[in-house]
Amino acid sequence: MGVTLQQIAEAVGVSRGTVDRALNDRGRIKPEVAEKIKKIAEEMGYQPNRAGRALAMAKQSVRIGVILQSADTPFMKKVLNGIEDAKAEVERMGIEVMVKKLNGIDSVKVMDTMKKMRASGCKGIAMVPVEDEELKKLIHEFVEEGIPVVTFNSDLEDSDRLCFVGQNALQSGKVAAGLMAEILPKGAKVQVISGYPSNQSHRNRSDGFISELNAVRKDVEILDIQYAYDDSKIAGKITEEMLKLHSDLRGVYLAASGTDGVCKVLKNKSLVGKVKVISNDLTTRNEQELKRGLIQFLLGQNAYVQGYSPVMILFDKLFDGKEPEEEHQYTEIVIKTKYNL
Repeated sequence: MGVTLQQIAEAVGVSRGTVDRALNDRGRIKPEVAEKIKKIAEEMGYQPNRAGRALAMAKQSVRIGVILQSADTPFMKKVLNGIEDAKAEVERMGIEVMVKKLNGIDSVKVMDTMKKMRASGCKGIAMVPVEDEELKKLIHEFVEEGIPVVTFNSDLEDSDRLCFVGQNALQSGKVAAGLMAEILPKGAKVQVISGYPSNQSHRNRSDGFISELNAVRKDVEILDIQYAYDDSKIAGKITEEMLKLHSDLRGVYLAASGTDGVCKVLKNKSLVGKVKVISNDLTTRNEQELKRGLIQFLLGQNAYVQGYSPVMILFDKLFDGKEPEEEHQYTEIVIKTKYNL
C-alpha cells in the first residue's frame, strides 16, 4: 500500500488538510512548512493518486495554453500535429489545452494572447517566443505568479522560462556551414537568407553558419544577411537580386522558410546544381526539391517532438510537480540528401 496523506501529516505534525494544500500548491500555508511537507513526502516515497488528481484537475478546470507563431508555415503545421496529440493525451487526465495559432512573428500579439490565457485560467504556457524585452518581463511576471512557461522551436535564453524544446540552432548553422564548405568552388560567394531578425533560432543558425564557414573556408565571401520573413516570394526576389549583383554567387543558405522561392529562381535561370542550396526542415515541398536536385542538403529538427514535448512537460509539472530533466531539450540534427531521404 502506498503512503497516505494522513501518514505524512503525522510525520510532520500537521493536519491532513495542510498536507493536501502543500502537495497541491493551493496556498494558505507558510512556504517553509510546505517545503518541509514536500521533502518528507518525497523521503517517504509518496506517490499521488493519479486518478484522483485527474478528477481534481477536471473540477478545477486547469488549463495549459499553447501559442504557436508562424502557424501558416509548413514546418509549424507539423509542429501542430505534436501539439494536437499531446492535447488529446492530457485532456484524458483532466487538463484542458488551449491552442492559439498566430501567423507571422509578432510580440504584441504573443503578449496579448498570454494575458488572455491567464485570464481564462491557464496555469502553464508553452510558446514560440520572439526576442523582446517586454515579453521577457511578462514571462517573469507569469513565473512569479506560479505560471510556468516553456519555450519551443525558438528560445529566450535570458528569460525565466522553465525550459526549451527544439533544435540547437547555433550548432545547426555550423553543420550547414561544414556541408557548404565541402561543395563550394574556390572563391565562391554565398548568400544567407534568414527569417525574422527577432527570432532567436533564425539568428543563431545564421551566426553559426557564418562563423563556421569563415573559419573553414577563408576563400569564400559571405554576403550580408537578407531577411525573407518566412515568405518564399521574398526569398525568391532576394535570390534574383543577388544573382544580378553577383554573377559568381554559388551558394544559398536558408536559415528559415523560403526554399520554394529560391528554387524557382534557380530553375528559371538554369542554375540548378550550379548554385548550391542548403536549407532547414523536412517539409513535403522541401523534400520534393531535394529529390529533384534543387536543394543539396536539408537539416531536419523533429517538428513533432517540438509540439508534443512542451505540453507534456507542463502536464508533468502541473499534475505531479515534476521538473524537466534538462533546461535545453535539444532535438536531433538530421542531415538528408536525395540519396537517404
